[in-house]
Amino acid sequence: MRERVDKILATTLVIIMTLMVVNVLWQVCSRFLLGSPSSFTDELARFLLIWIGILGAAYVSGKNLHVAINVLPTRFSKRTQGKLKIIVRILVASFCLLVLVIGGSRLVYITHVLEQYSPALQLPLSVVYVVIPISGLLIIFYQISDVLKSRK
Repeated sequence: MRERVDKILATTLVIIMTLMVVNVLWQVCSRFLLGSPSSFTDELARFLLIWIGILGAAYVSGKNLHVAINVLPTRFSKRTQGKLKIIVRILVASFCLLVLVIGGSRLVYITHVLEQYSPALQLPLSVVYVVIPISGLLIIFYQISDVLKSRK
Protein backbone atom coordinates (compact mmCIF):
# COMPACT_ATOMS: atom_id res chain seq x y z
CA MET A 1 0.00 0.00 0.00
CA ARG A 2 2.87 2.37 0.80
CA GLU A 3 4.25 2.00 -2.72
CA ARG A 4 0.86 2.91 -4.16
CA VAL A 5 0.62 6.03 -1.98
CA ASP A 6 4.18 6.97 -3.00
CA LYS A 7 3.33 6.59 -6.68
CA ILE A 8 0.11 8.62 -6.42
CA LEU A 9 1.85 11.36 -4.45
CA ALA A 10 4.82 11.48 -6.85
CA THR A 11 2.50 11.65 -9.86
CA THR A 12 0.48 14.42 -8.22
CA LEU A 13 3.64 16.41 -7.53
CA VAL A 14 4.80 16.01 -11.14
CA ILE A 15 1.41 17.19 -12.43
CA ILE A 16 1.37 20.21 -10.10
CA MET A 17 4.93 21.12 -11.08
CA THR A 18 4.07 20.79 -14.78
CA LEU A 19 1.05 23.05 -14.32
CA MET A 20 3.22 25.56 -12.52
CA VAL A 21 5.83 25.61 -15.29
CA VAL A 22 3.16 26.04 -17.97
CA ASN A 23 1.49 28.75 -15.90
CA VAL A 24 4.71 30.72 -15.41
CA LEU A 25 5.62 30.33 -19.09
CA TRP A 26 2.21 31.74 -20.03
CA GLN A 27 2.77 34.59 -17.59
CA VAL A 28 6.10 35.47 -19.21
CA CYS A 29 4.72 35.13 -22.75
CA SER A 30 1.64 37.21 -22.07
CA ARG A 31 3.68 39.92 -20.40
CA PHE A 32 6.59 40.24 -22.82
CA LEU A 33 5.28 38.90 -26.11
CA LEU A 34 1.67 40.03 -26.00
CA GLY A 35 2.24 43.13 -23.89
CA SER A 36 -0.77 42.33 -21.72
CA PRO A 37 0.07 40.41 -18.54
CA SER A 38 -2.40 37.75 -17.50
CA SER A 39 -4.22 38.60 -14.29
CA PHE A 40 -4.50 35.15 -12.74
CA THR A 41 -1.05 33.62 -13.33
CA ASP A 42 0.70 35.16 -10.33
CA GLU A 43 -1.95 33.95 -7.92
CA LEU A 44 -2.13 30.48 -9.48
CA ALA A 45 1.67 30.13 -9.31
CA ARG A 46 1.56 31.06 -5.62
CA PHE A 47 -1.12 28.47 -4.86
CA LEU A 48 0.65 25.75 -6.85
CA LEU A 49 3.89 26.52 -5.01
CA ILE A 50 2.08 26.10 -1.69
CA TRP A 51 0.78 22.70 -2.78
CA ILE A 52 4.19 21.59 -4.08
CA GLY A 53 5.92 22.65 -0.87
CA ILE A 54 3.50 21.04 1.54
CA LEU A 55 2.84 17.84 -0.43
CA GLY A 56 6.56 17.64 -1.21
CA ALA A 57 7.29 17.66 2.52
CA ALA A 58 4.97 14.68 2.95
CA TYR A 59 6.65 12.87 0.05
CA VAL A 60 10.13 13.51 1.43
CA SER A 61 8.97 12.33 4.84
CA GLY A 62 7.74 9.10 3.27
CA LYS A 63 11.08 8.55 1.54
CA ASN A 64 13.01 9.38 4.75
CA LEU A 65 14.97 12.04 2.89
CA HIS A 66 14.19 14.89 5.29
CA VAL A 67 16.91 16.82 7.05
CA ALA A 68 18.05 15.11 10.23
CA ILE A 69 20.69 15.87 12.81
CA ASN A 70 22.19 12.58 13.90
CA VAL A 71 24.96 13.67 16.28
CA LEU A 72 23.14 12.37 19.35
CA PRO A 73 21.84 9.05 17.99
CA THR A 74 25.26 7.93 16.74
CA ARG A 75 26.56 7.95 20.33
CA PHE A 76 24.06 5.27 21.38
CA SER A 77 23.93 1.55 20.76
CA LYS A 78 21.98 0.17 17.79
CA ARG A 79 19.15 -0.92 20.06
CA THR A 80 18.87 2.52 21.67
CA GLN A 81 19.04 4.14 18.23
CA GLY A 82 16.07 2.00 17.17
CA LYS A 83 14.07 3.05 20.22
CA LEU A 84 14.98 6.69 19.66
CA LYS A 85 13.81 6.49 16.03
CA ILE A 86 10.45 5.12 17.19
CA ILE A 87 10.09 7.92 19.76
CA VAL A 88 10.96 10.55 17.14
CA ARG A 89 8.44 9.07 14.68
CA ILE A 90 5.72 9.12 17.34
CA LEU A 91 6.55 12.75 18.17
CA VAL A 92 6.46 13.72 14.48
CA ALA A 93 3.11 11.95 14.01
CA SER A 94 1.71 13.66 17.12
CA PHE A 95 2.88 17.07 15.89
CA CYS A 96 1.32 16.44 12.48
CA LEU A 97 -1.94 15.35 14.07
CA LEU A 98 -2.18 18.43 16.28
CA VAL A 99 -0.82 21.10 13.97
CA LEU A 100 -1.41 19.95 10.39
CA VAL A 101 -4.52 17.78 10.67
CA ILE A 102 -6.47 19.43 13.50
CA GLY A 103 -5.12 22.99 13.02
CA GLY A 104 -5.24 22.72 9.23
CA SER A 105 -8.79 21.36 9.31
CA ARG A 106 -9.86 24.27 11.50
CA LEU A 107 -8.27 26.69 9.03
CA VAL A 108 -10.08 25.03 6.13
CA TYR A 109 -13.37 25.11 8.04
CA ILE A 110 -13.01 28.77 9.05
CA THR A 111 -12.14 29.93 5.53
CA HIS A 112 -15.04 27.88 4.18
CA VAL A 113 -17.54 29.30 6.67
CA LEU A 114 -16.31 32.85 6.09
CA GLU A 115 -16.53 32.25 2.33
CA GLN A 116 -13.08 33.69 1.64
CA TYR A 117 -12.12 33.73 -2.03
CA SER A 118 -8.88 34.57 -3.79
CA PRO A 119 -8.96 37.96 -5.54
CA ALA A 120 -7.97 36.97 -9.08
CA LEU A 121 -9.17 33.38 -9.46
CA GLN A 122 -12.22 33.66 -7.19
CA LEU A 123 -11.18 30.25 -5.83
CA PRO A 124 -12.34 29.40 -2.31
CA LEU A 125 -9.29 29.64 -0.05
CA SER A 126 -10.46 26.51 1.73
CA VAL A 127 -9.53 24.62 -1.46
CA VAL A 128 -6.02 26.06 -1.28
CA TYR A 129 -5.63 25.24 2.43
CA VAL A 130 -7.03 21.70 2.25
CA VAL A 131 -3.53 20.52 1.34
CA ILE A 132 -2.42 21.11 4.96
CA PRO A 133 -4.53 18.37 6.62
CA ILE A 134 -3.98 16.07 3.62
CA SER A 135 -0.23 16.41 4.02
CA GLY A 136 -0.53 15.86 7.76
CA LEU A 137 -2.46 12.63 7.21
CA LEU A 138 0.13 11.45 4.70
CA ILE A 139 3.01 12.14 7.09
CA ILE A 140 1.17 10.32 9.89
CA PHE A 141 0.61 7.38 7.55
CA TYR A 142 4.31 7.26 6.70
CA GLN A 143 5.40 7.55 10.34
CA ILE A 144 3.05 4.77 11.48
CA SER A 145 4.20 2.64 8.56
CA ASP A 146 7.85 3.15 9.55
CA VAL A 147 7.15 2.33 13.21
CA LEU A 148 5.35 -0.88 12.25
CA LYS A 149 8.15 -1.81 9.85
CA SER A 150 10.82 -1.26 12.53
CA ARG A 151 8.91 -3.41 15.05
CA LYS A 152 9.13 -6.46 12.76
